[in-house]
Amino acid sequence: MPAVLAKRSISWAVAMLAATGVLVARAADLPDTQWLDVESRIQYGYYTEDTRALEQVEAGLDTDTSGAALRQYYLGLGEFRLAQLDQTHRADRAKQAAERCVASLETAAEDAQSAAEALALQAACYRLLAKLKPVSSPYLSLRAGNAMHRALALAPRSPRVLLLESLADYDLHREGRAVIRELQTSVAAFEREREGVERPPSWGAAEAYAFLGRSLLEQGDAIGARGALEHALLLVPDFAYAHRLMARITAG
Repeated sequence: MPAVLAKRSISWAVAMLAATGVLVARAADLPDTQWLDVESRIQYGYYTEDTRALEQVEAGLDTDTSGAALRQYYLGLGEFRLAQLDQTHRADRAKQAAERCVASLETAAEDAQSAAEALALQAACYRLLAKLKPVSSPYLSLRAGNAMHRALALAPRSPRVLLLESLADYDLHREGRAVIRELQTSVAAFEREREGVERPPSWGAAEAYAFLGRSLLEQGDAIGARGALEHALLLVPDFAYAHRLMARITAG
């Protein structure tokens, strides 16, 4: 098994142990490896669309009052994932989660090391909130744009910043081929990042491939879409959204 995939497999195994309460530590004291375990738990809940698991992670982070920037960042990420999963059928819950996401990331955005990542994620939460609160959409969309602009100025090559920018452009109905190019740039940035030492935050590669697959499929490129989705599922075999997209291709 290649070293990168072995590392990912170990990460998911640790995530499953952590989900059962085997890994316990105060958020303020976590080194990078354990922050990555927290991230894996959040991401696994998102990939498998398990809101209960996500809520358990958030509850664990919420009990610590240290104010550590990464704690606030991961609180924001967890709330963003909850809002994404709830937006279709439980709009009120999604709205509350998106509002908590924005608030959590205010502190993280004040930390020099996590500012760009926090601002890009906060922009995504503002954008999601704009969908859920149409009356306030112009104001919230403006806040989203401002946050993303600041994130890009701070970290124009960050794979997560590039990914979230491309998803914003997709939501704004930018030209399909332009969005595909943005997603391809994001994928390339993730591949470069994965060649180095894994540090938090590190999520997003599977999503970049999955959303690239979605955009290619919408442009009629089923072969390209299948290749991108296979990459996503190689990284995260339990990625429910990628499986649904793949099923559309195999169904013809």
